Amino acid sequence: MAADWIVFWVCAPISIGSAIAMLLQRNAVHAALFLIVNLFTVAVLYLVLGAPFLFAVQIIVYAGAIMVLFLFVIMLLGVDREERLVERLRGQRTAAILLGLGVVGEVVFAIRAGVGFSTRAPAGFGAANGGGNPQALGRLLFRAYFLPFEVTSILLMVAAVAAMVLARRRERPVASAERRAQEPIEPSEPSEPSEPREEEPVG
Repeated sequence: MAADWIVFWVCAPISIGSAIAMLLQRNAVHAALFLIVNLFTVAVLYLVLGAPFLFAVQIIVYAGAIMVLFLFVIMLLGVDREERLVERLRGQRTAAILLGLGVVGEVVFAIRAGVGFSTRAPAGFGAANGGGNPQALGRLLFRAYFLPFEVTSILLMVAAVAAMVLARRRERPVASAERRAQEPIEPSEPSEPSEPREEEPVG
């Protein structure tokens, strides 16, 4: 058996198992850690398929930066808060299952129909990928599309910071009320008994 098949049969069960474990976890931190394992195994599969750029992006961007941001937000908002499992919208679980099955069906149909597959590369593909695919993507991103690329990264950063600020504003009144409820009530000092007043005789 070739080495790439050995790597595939080692990483594929770990990837599937970590994805299922992530869905079954009640702790948000444990779910995020299982997601990191899944992203690492998927990155190894990309490397086996001969896609070094996707391998690097999967580790640096997804398993690195985005998951660190997820853990930061989870630890900032708190991990001991219980979420209500009651559906706010009626039928959203059924709709989600139907949409998921629809996506799986579309992927299977696209693979069977050969959508997106071609036996011959388009004209100029070899010249555009001169020096390798990572170099070609780097030249394209940081030359022709440098400004949109940086603007998108700034927008994502602003959105993440704004989400954390709004979440902290909503949690602040609840946290202060819980803090006041947990403070022990100090017993009040007993007041000194007042001396009885003598009644003056009525003359």
